[in-house]
Amino acid sequence: MSELIKLQLADAKVHMEKAVEHTDNEFLKIRAGKASPAMLDGIMVEYYGTPTPLNQVGSVTSPDARTLVIQPWEKSLLSPIERAIMEANLGFNPQNDGIIIRINVPPLTEERRRDLVKRAKAEGENGKIAIRNIRKDANEKIKKLKSESVSDDEIKVGEAECQKLTDAYIAKVDQLLELKEKDIMTV
Repeated sequence: MSELIKLQLADAKVHMEKAVEHTDNEFLKIRAGKASPAMLDGIMVEYYGTPTPLNQVGSVTSPDARTLVIQPWEKSLLSPIERAIMEANLGFNPQNDGIIIRINVPPLTEERRRDLVKRAKAEGENGKIAIRNIRKDANEKIKKLKSESVSDDEIKVGEAECQKLTDAYIAKVDQLLELKEKDIMTV
């Protein structure tokens, strides 16, 4: 196999690795029974007219398995943080005591667990789509190498290797999804 094809495959591998990592991070945001500060990732708080990630306007901690505590850097942010959590529609009821915001994470109902599994499957599918798009781009780049005197046989071998990579990374996403489903459905 030519060096040019190896370079394209190495590039595709790096991108596929990032796609799997991104999918795993998205799975962390899906709650599974116990409280985790990652559950509030993605919540944007209005901070002086600018949407700012919650973890940049206060500290989010989990003192126990059923509670999240948010300590804002400024007292004036208590109401905007509370509003942002309500608008995120995560099923939480934040309690503002004037100093910190406390969230009691309710136990998951069977119906809520099924909804979370659906969300996890959707995130898994998004990860697989990203990996397939990376394969498509890599195959197009490999085909363009024909103009740089790479033989048809080498191009075919390169495309086959690219498919093997794709299959391996899709299997990784499936594994992560299976673990997340098990985590969500465990009572």
